[in-house]
Amino acid sequence: MRSLYIAATGMKALQTNLDVISNNLANVNTTGFKRGRADFEDLLYQSARPVGASTSTSTELSTGVYFGHGVRLASTSKLFTQGSATYTENWTDMEIEGTGFFQVLLPDGRTAYTRDGAFKLNSSGILTTSDGNPVIPTITVPSTAVSDTISVSTDGIVTYQTAASTASVQAGQITLASFINPAGLQAVGSNLFLETSASGTPTVGNANANGLGAIQGGYLEVSNVNIVDELVAMIVGQRAYEVNSKAITTADQMLQTANEVKR
Repeated sequence: MRSLYIAATGMKALQTNLDVISNNLANVNTTGFKRGRADFEDLLYQSARPVGASTSTSTELSTGVYFGHGVRLASTSKLFTQGSATYTENWTDMEIEGTGFFQVLLPDGRTAYTRDGAFKLNSSGILTTSDGNPVIPTITVPSTAVSDTISVSTDGIVTYQTAASTASVQAGQITLASFINPAGLQAVGSNLFLETSASGTPTVGNANANGLGAIQGGYLEVSNVNIVDELVAMIVGQRAYEVNSKAITTADQMLQTANEVKR
């Protein structure tokens, strides 16, 4: 009975949808996290009476008879909408207000991209991620810098002063990367993304210029997950799952009725 298998594909797809929702809720407090969305598509159709088929020498069918075979997962995509900002008072915390990604150097030499600006200074004064991966380009703040004087401008220039002089010294400038299709980036965990053929090659430039966002020092971008929306989606998915389960039960009862006809 076709309906058994159709309802089963619906239950499987809705389980995947719940997996995506659960991951969104689990990362509601993850800095720079972008919520995911599951996209689905219907399966192949079986044609019993094709539309446009001739019914006589002068007439044809204006509609046909087609039987669907259910649903399947088409993709899981990230939604790169802007998350709200939270003030931290820590200069190494940075938020991108607008388009762009921070660039990070991985241990294997590849460049990763992130919206998580919760950076730290290592023992050499180099600006790194929480996992110790250095930011690209390298920003080095010497031990002689007075911490209260370190600041980050909206275009990514990091400056500081020393106890011996009140003149500002530039430690470097953070650049941002943008993609024509950020949804095509590959999420690899640790708040990092990798370039793919679908994302296109990155365009690197200074912050707050040429369409790239501005950098706000002392702020962090929180997750763009809306708990209420996710809970509503979870309830809708749960009810749809129950309906598909009910369809399987109903199809089974119909088969049982058909088997008992001979009796």
